Amino acid sequence: MEPDSSCGGVKILFENELGVADFHLPNKSCILYVSECDIIAGNGYKRKLVRYRNASSSFQQLVLVENTRLSEQYFSAVQKFVVFDLGLTLLPVSGQTEASQLITQMVHGESRENPFRRRSASRLLDPLVLALVQQVPGVGRVKALALLQHFPSIQQLCNAAPAELEPIVGQAAAQQIHSFFHKATAAGT
Repeated sequence: MEPDSSCGGVKILFENELGVADFHLPNKSCILYVSECDIIAGNGYKRKLVRYRNASSSFQQLVLVENTRLSEQYFSAVQKFVVFDLGLTLLPVSGQTEASQLITQMVHGESRENPFRRRSASRLLDPLVLALVQQVPGVGRVKALALLQHFPSIQQLCNAAPAELEPIVGQAAAQQIHSFFHKATAAGT
C-alpha cells in the first residue's frame, strides 16, 4: 500500500507474491490479519502465525486480531500466543473497518516515527498502553497514537508538562491530560 495524494486516500497494490503477510506497508512494516472467522474456526490460524513469524523479513511484523463479541472468549489465548509465545506485536481491532482505518493512519503517518516499531528486541508494544492512554478524558485513538510517538512510556507521559503536551494535542487536551495524571497528587497536598 502507498499514499495516493491525488484523492487523499490510499492506493492499494495487489501482488501475487506477498508471502505470508496480508499487507506490506511503505514504512517497512508488514501485517497479518487474523479475522473473527479464523479464530472461531480452530487452531489453523496458529500455523499461519508461526509461518509469518519465521518468514525471514526485514519488516516490522504486526498482527491485527479481530476482538468481537463472537471471538472475545478466545481473545486472551490468541493474545498470549501472539505476544508471549511468538514475540510479535498484536493490535486488537473491532473489525475490518477499524483495521482499514488503522492501516491508512500508519501509511499516512509514515513520515513520522512508527509508534508500533520496537525500540529494541526486548521491548514489545503493549496494546494495553494504547488502551490506557485512550482512557484519559479527551484522548481518542488519534491523540493516543500521537502522544505515544512523543512519550513512549506512561511514566514519560505522566511527567510531561502541559507545555510539552500542547503542541501535540492542543491546549484543552493538554490541560485535561496533565490534570488526569496529577489529580491524585493534587488532592493529597
